[in-house]
Amino acid sequence: MINYEGAVFRPPSEARSLIIQATIGCSHNKCTFCSMYKEKTFRARDFSDVEKDLISARSMYSSIRRIFLADGDALILSTERLVQILESVRRIFPECERVGIYGTSRSINLKSEQELIHLRELGLGIVYLGLESGNDEILRSINKGESSEDIVRAGKKARKAGLLVSVTAISGLGGQRLRTEHAKDTAKALSLMNPDFIGFLSLMVEPGTQLWEEVSSGSFTLLTPQEIIEEMVIFLKNIDSPGTVFRSNHASNYFSLYGNLNEDIPSMLGELDEAMKDQDLLRHEFMRRL
Repeated sequence: MINYEGAVFRPPSEARSLIIQATIGCSHNKCTFCSMYKEKTFRARDFSDVEKDLISARSMYSSIRRIFLADGDALILSTERLVQILESVRRIFPECERVGIYGTSRSINLKSEQELIHLRELGLGIVYLGLESGNDEILRSINKGESSEDIVRAGKKARKAGLLVSVTAISGLGGQRLRTEHAKDTAKALSLMNPDFIGFLSLMVEPGTQLWEEVSSGSFTLLTPQEIIEEMVIFLKNIDSPGTVFRSNHASNYFSLYGNLNEDIPSMLGELDEAMKDQDLLRHEFMRRL
């Protein structure tokens, strides 16, 4: 039996992966918009418990091609612990093609490039990194605990080590006041990183979060669906990240968009133009999900 504490959170692209908790919760867990790990106190799981879960999974599945190490920032574990886990994965699941993990700029930048290379050689294949916004005022307001420079440096470092890097940003996170700055600065940060993948979500305000209180009090004004589309137009007109796979087709998005940068920017701008002309193309509010 595989043990898992609390709700399961993983990137959309890890939907078919075996999910193993290496840590419980998120090492930061202070972002004003996030409710994902609030019921969990962050801690590292004992290696013996992680290994037991891997062994249990081996008895349940004949073939596992991908494994995702949860929870919110398992990369914060020491290199020694991650090496232990990855070596167990290789021994127990020799057919496994890739191990994925959530990371933060802190967890990446605490490790040397050589350490990251070693983890890649043991099977770590992709790091999911939350930029959220490239604007530092927004990052401070959401209590991200990292600057855009920190995150850009981490993304570039992970890529240099040969890891795939998938970066997430959130449409509407600057609200009405900073929507243009959010779009332009996020494009700038992502252009500097030139990650393998970019995934955009659209802001959804969850009850119990600080951002919910800010919206309720009127100190934060949400964008309308039309304004979210306009913000994305600004982003696409400013991004320069050749070769990056771009996705804005999460269930939270009002309009699904995907393509390869930079070649598909003109066609994506055309799709957004159509969406602005025809509101029926936008996802209804009740259909949006995190």
